Amino acid sequence: MTAQEVRLCGLLLQEHFGEMVEKVGTHLLKSGAQNLRMILHETGISLDLLKKSLCVLVQHGACVFSSGRKGPGSPTEYRTSCDRILRILRYPRYIYTAKTLYGDTGELIIEELLQRGHMTMSSTVKTVADRLTQNMEDGRSMDYNDVSNSFSNLVETHFLQRCPPPPRAGPKESATPAPPPVPGTPTPPISTALPTAESFPECYKVPHVTLIGRGKRPLSSEDVDDQRNAKKAKMDSETHGDEGICWQVNFERFHLHFRDQAIISAVANKLDQTSSEIVRTMLRMSEVTTSPSATCTKPLSANEIFRSLPTNYNIARPILDQYLTLLVDDPMEFVGKAGESGGGMYVVNMHRALANLARATLESVVQERFGSRSARIFRLLLRKRHLEQKQVEDFAMIPAKEAKDMLYSLLSQNLVQLQEVPKTPDYAPSRTFYLYTVNQLPTARMLLQNCYKTVANLIERRLYESKESKRLLEKSQRIEAILASLQASGAEPEQLTEVEEMITAPEKQQLDALRLHINKLDSAENQVDETIFLIESYVNSTTTTS
Repeated sequence: MTAQEVRLCGLLLQEHFGEMVEKVGTHLLKSGAQNLRMILHETGISLDLLKKSLCVLVQHGACVFSSGRKGPGSPTEYRTSCDRILRILRYPRYIYTAKTLYGDTGELIIEELLQRGHMTMSSTVKTVADRLTQNMEDGRSMDYNDVSNSFSNLVETHFLQRCPPPPRAGPKESATPAPPPVPGTPTPPISTALPTAESFPECYKVPHVTLIGRGKRPLSSEDVDDQRNAKKAKMDSETHGDEGICWQVNFERFHLHFRDQAIISAVANKLDQTSSEIVRTMLRMSEVTTSPSATCTKPLSANEIFRSLPTNYNIARPILDQYLTLLVDDPMEFVGKAGESGGGMYVVNMHRALANLARATLESVVQERFGSRSARIFRLLLRKRHLEQKQVEDFAMIPAKEAKDMLYSLLSQNLVQLQEVPKTPDYAPSRTFYLYTVNQLPTARMLLQNCYKTVANLIERRLYESKESKRLLEKSQRIEAILASLQASGAEPEQLTEVEEMITAPEKQQLDALRLHINKLDSAENQVDETIFLIESYVNSTTTTS
């Protein structure tokens, strides 16, 4: 964990949960696993606020707790996950993906679970149905069964999963004390491994929920006071059959979808749409049979691929064989051949695909920062591995002085490394080869840290812009609320115009410029996050294979 990651995690926690949660989360990131007393002593936060902050982190999966490392009877320890906090940056992408795949209902289900950390199926269905009903015309409402079906579809495709059972926080829960250890026998190590959602069999089992009804519209302020007590009593007595079964978003499944979409998009850009559809079919067929950490999919025969292609793609079998041969022979190596049975066995090379995507990203960064000639040198070193300066000049066809300056610029930014190969043990410069090379994995890790720093700077800038125009934004929000209430009560157009004129023309221009600027910053955050995802996937894939 680096300083840039901790800084970005702190900004994300502060923006979404407030300063107290940010202080506790950052402290745990820097200090590692600690019990409640140590956190209380080192942060100086009151006990009540500390417990509430830890509850927020645990609710959203950013903090886990387990029995102490010193053995039975030791206090419960808390620790935060940097990776889980950084996923907050990808929340808009998760929601947009759910909307693309499952429509507005799927979007709101994912949004509710992301906002609240984890919820039961019945409460999620009710909340989403009520929100959808609010946006419908008068007289129409959303049926609970329709929302339940969308929820079940998300579970079946593993985008949602049950929360893992909480770890037992020590021996106090046991009624019978553990027998004392026998003198002279070694003490077994204390397991600190936490249960994951996939570690118990009912991870993706949807309970039978008894929900009958439709979504409700919000009540007026007069009705709220009259029905509050009755509503509380009714909620206490209601049971739906899923009490105690909470659900959460399966981020790893979303990441697999993002990875597959990146590969499909790269094939479409490199070759054509038909080739990308063939690769999409292969990935869809391998979703269940292939492990998420596998370097390639399970082998698929050409006959199976032909039968699984979409019906709207009228591709003859010989044409499919030609496309598969083209994909296998392509230098990007997205598809490989694993055998000859069944008309040919083919696999999608996940690791090679991610490595090539990361390589293209690195080349793009070099070209944007240092120009096309430096990018030519960078690509040359990636392909040839080791070259002397004179060889770089000749192969890249760049004058000696310019090539030297470009190499030294890349070397100063750690994008290119210099390796010494001595002829004699004394490392005399006259008897030493100086070879330039590019190590893709360390360079990708460095780019990843730069991306973390960039996103943190973008967030700080956006928060600063919002803080500087806080008064104007609050005024605009108040006027929008007044306009909404007047429109709901059927006010005349003259009244609406009078309220709209409360914001002057210069203020409108300032608001428009501010919103445009903030939208650009938001868009830049999402674009940098796409780069972060590609580089993270490549680094994790390389670490797993090695």
